[in-house]
Amino acid sequence: MIKKQDRNQLRSKKHLRVRKRVNGTNERPRLCVYRSLNHIYAQVINDITGQTLVAASSLEAAFKEAELSGGNLEGAKKVGELVAKKALEKGIDKVVFDRGGYVYHGRIEAVATGAREAGLQF
Repeated sequence: MIKKQDRNQLRSKKHLRVRKRVNGTNERPRLCVYRSLNHIYAQVINDITGQTLVAASSLEAAFKEAELSGGNLEGAKKVGELVAKKALEKGIDKVVFDRGGYVYHGRIEAVATGAREAGLQF
């Protein structure tokens, strides 16, 4: 059985490999996803300036009003919709997706699906 620390180290290595190829620019910022056991977080980042342009998570008031959990698919999809809505309000409609070293499956895929359905292109 793999220890939790080892699992996180493996994920970090995978994330570094992905980040070699995926960079956010002014025209196409990076949509980065992080998941924990009970919550999920998404940020739109401009890597040139090092700025977080938009962020959404399962800890926000708008999310809690819907009475969803950040640890399931419905909650992850809602976070994707929230981050897309905020990005579109700021004039960002195209992003590159950074899965954060996670497998593109489950909650990570749900965030991407929610963002796409809300109008983001990637």
